[in-house]
Amino acid sequence: MDGTEGRGTEEREGREVRLPRTERHDAPLYLARYLERRAREREAPQEIPEEDGTPLYLRRFRAKQNRPPTVEPPPAWSEVRGTEAWARTIKTKEIVPPPEAKDDFVAEIHIVRHGETQGYSVDGGLTPMGSWQSHRRGYELSKGVRDGERVVIVCAPTARATQTAEHLRRGIEDGLVLWGRSAEVAGPIPVEEFRNFQVWTRDGPKDPTQAFREYHATLERYERVALGDRPLWLVEMDRFWRTQQGGGDPIHFWMTVPLLHFEPPAQVVLRLWAGFARVLDEHPDADRVFCTTHSGPMRALATWALGHDPGEPYNVEEVRVKLRRGRKEALVTFRNRSQEVHVPPPSEWPEWWLATVGALAAVDAGVDAGER
Repeated sequence: MDGTEGRGTEEREGREVRLPRTERHDAPLYLARYLERRAREREAPQEIPEEDGTPLYLRRFRAKQNRPPTVEPPPAWSEVRGTEAWARTIKTKEIVPPPEAKDDFVAEIHIVRHGETQGYSVDGGLTPMGSWQSHRRGYELSKGVRDGERVVIVCAPTARATQTAEHLRRGIEDGLVLWGRSAEVAGPIPVEEFRNFQVWTRDGPKDPTQAFREYHATLERYERVALGDRPLWLVEMDRFWRTQQGGGDPIHFWMTVPLLHFEPPAQVVLRLWAGFARVLDEHPDADRVFCTTHSGPMRALATWALGHDPGEPYNVEEVRVKLRRGRKEALVTFRNRSQEVHVPPPSEWPEWWLATVGALAAVDAGVDAGER
């Protein structure tokens, strides 16, 4: 078979198949337009309108608008069947599910880290930058709020998380006004389950920032008076804070090194799921929940769901949790990575967790939600 006879043919399974022809003998459309415009200009030279005080560009534009159209529709192909065959050949093989086959999510939870804070030596509030970050984040999150949705804002019982929730609500409300939507926004509501991981001091469990003053005063007294061996909680707090002061990652240190006086990451993850169950049980009509908390619980939840440590969340960065109907399965998303997980059922929570304060109420709420 020579070059001329084999054009447009192909051997398939021992038989010759004729392919659609793609060559065209007419000029391309852009060239046809150019040639037609030049031909009309030669037949009737362009007349410049008389000057009447109007700018030249405007007079030429008006003259061009008054001329009849010079562009004809593009010539149709003579081989329509060949075009359709080629379209079927290059059609994508992606399978797009129909709208009725979409996932059935009953609630969407946005876990947002607090904005820039004044410091971690005390339970301080937000800086002006942190307030702006929180308001801006609420404005951006308002784009995903649909008209008529019920929104609940909850927060950890700390100053920086509470202020972040307040500015987040203002940003959401401003965004809804701008987009012309209406939504019922409730909160912020402090929820104990969304607190930061705790440190057991001699005065009881505290947030690491709340325990810093006691740690610093006790450590100074031991160094000055030489009281003897330091208590273990003070030793672990010293290791934790020195990691941060040295430029390290204290949250990674907490997640990887067993600390006897720190709340373990596994318990923090269970506490977050208990908080989700409590909020949805108290607000069964909520379509969307915004929760402002701290980087430690967020990072522990993302690590548990994704199977690796994704790193420290930035200020006002979010971890998104979508709960399916029945609250038995969820989709956890962080930094463009999503993982479908099974929600830990309350009946399978370990005994050491059931002995914690408030766990029994969370179990009852989870059992009721599962029955529904």
